Amino acid sequence: MFALLRESPLLLLFAVASTGYLVGKIRVGGVSLGVAAVLFVGLGVSAWDGKLQLPEIVPQLGLTLFVYTLGLASGPGFFAAFRKRGLRDAVLVVCTLLVGAGVAVLAHVVLGVSTPVAAGAFAGALTNTPALAAVMQTLKQASNVGDAQTAATVVGYSVAYPGGVLGAILAIVVAEKLRSRSAAPESQSQSGVGPKIAAYTIRITNADAIGKPAEAYVKRAGWDVIVGRLRRGDATVLTDELTVFAAGDLVTVTGPESEVKKAAAGLGELTTEHLELDRSVFDYRRVFVTNPKVIGRPIGELDLQRRFGAIVTRVRRGDAEMLADEDLILEAGDRVRVVASRERLDEVSEFFGDSYRAIAEVDVITFGLGAAIGILVGEVPIPTPFGTFRLGAAGGPLIAGLILGRLGRSGPLTWSLPYSANLTLRQLGLVLFLAGVGTRSGGTFANAVASGGAFRLLGVGALITVSVAAAIVIAGRRLKIPVSVLSGMIAGIHTQPAALMFAVERSRGEAPNVGYAAVFPLATIAKILLAQMLVMLLGRTP
Repeated sequence: MFALLRESPLLLLFAVASTGYLVGKIRVGGVSLGVAAVLFVGLGVSAWDGKLQLPEIVPQLGLTLFVYTLGLASGPGFFAAFRKRGLRDAVLVVCTLLVGAGVAVLAHVVLGVSTPVAAGAFAGALTNTPALAAVMQTLKQASNVGDAQTAATVVGYSVAYPGGVLGAILAIVVAEKLRSRSAAPESQSQSGVGPKIAAYTIRITNADAIGKPAEAYVKRAGWDVIVGRLRRGDATVLTDELTVFAAGDLVTVTGPESEVKKAAAGLGELTTEHLELDRSVFDYRRVFVTNPKVIGRPIGELDLQRRFGAIVTRVRRGDAEMLADEDLILEAGDRVRVVASRERLDEVSEFFGDSYRAIAEVDVITFGLGAAIGILVGEVPIPTPFGTFRLGAAGGPLIAGLILGRLGRSGPLTWSLPYSANLTLRQLGLVLFLAGVGTRSGGTFANAVASGGAFRLLGVGALITVSVAAAIVIAGRRLKIPVSVLSGMIAGIHTQPAALMFAVERSRGEAPNVGYAAVFPLATIAKILLAQMLVMLLGRTP
């Protein structure tokens, strides 16, 4: 069997991936490793037989796919969050990583751990391969350092890496447990999952609203709602900028329940009638956004009322439902709830595309171009006082994905992917990365364990991981960061895709991805610099 696996890398890849998924489903104390188990199966397989290794291109391809698709999906949320909390996140990243660097310094001074091993353990405990490469590059530039010292860096990294993955996962569990004990549960809006969208019928009785333009009045009041149908006597219409409220009008108001109640108090009173259920004049339909001319454009720019006499009230993206604000930018694969006359629904559906097949397709031209841009960005040398470094296959594609995801489109080029296609590519990339890294690290890890010195290194790595994770959890609670976002930040500061997937699987939405993307770029750069500073500070000799 092992001979067959050695001869067939594809068979080895699928065997490690499928076995890892089976192991990942095993729950101990209510906690399972999930897709992260693929890494540990790969480590076990290659530790058993050092020749069972996947080609280097496998983890490189997987990492590029994962971080680029993650960047595309998280770009809008990342930049929106950075405008609000950029300084806070930057300080959180730097301060918590300085804690880990301080532990590495103590290990060198107090325990006598060599400089290469301490720097390697720092990179491994925080699961950052670019930082490992930066340490090795810095060591190789020193004339008095040989191959044995650079190899020692790899040993420190390999021994600390598994603990780094587990430590990040456990930190997420601890953060959730602390949240569950707190008095105030996390709200849906805090967690990154939008509040439930509902539609109610309101009777206009407020004298201040009577005679006022409907859209302008609601916007001025600041209610996060959409006014759809309006019935006056026996006539039913869809509201537009010319619609004026009159006494006794019945209007359908869509939005979060709390906002609808505010609107009801300001406009009149809630009724037991449901205009939205009357489909004799105006009907509604959910359609997929697949037309390239629509993707990447805000809803208000589409001018649906003038073109079709239609409005969009809700947008469903993945498992999250959002109010169709006019500034909301549509993404490929979104499902919009359109209200229009029954005669024009087909026309509106055709305008949006509404192709079920298209939501699983990938525009190879823009996807390949965007990924290539990311790889090139990763190869750009960045000068620092401690030498030059590169963002590599992790940082470059992520930054390119974040920027292109925020842009959405550039002229005729649509950068975003349908939600389902993005999720599939992201998961595939993560599996390739974990399987590749695991099978290529098991041999070194086994040798370190056999030598007898691995247990001390394991303790050093665990101490670095735990100290950084504890600092993140404590700071997150002090700053009142929602736990679902904090779980993504824990994974991001550890630059750990497996921990992110673990957080996403336990979350109700995309909030962990937003937290991950908010700190991952800075965390990657900071760890590269700190790892090089450790070598400079501690000296280049063992």
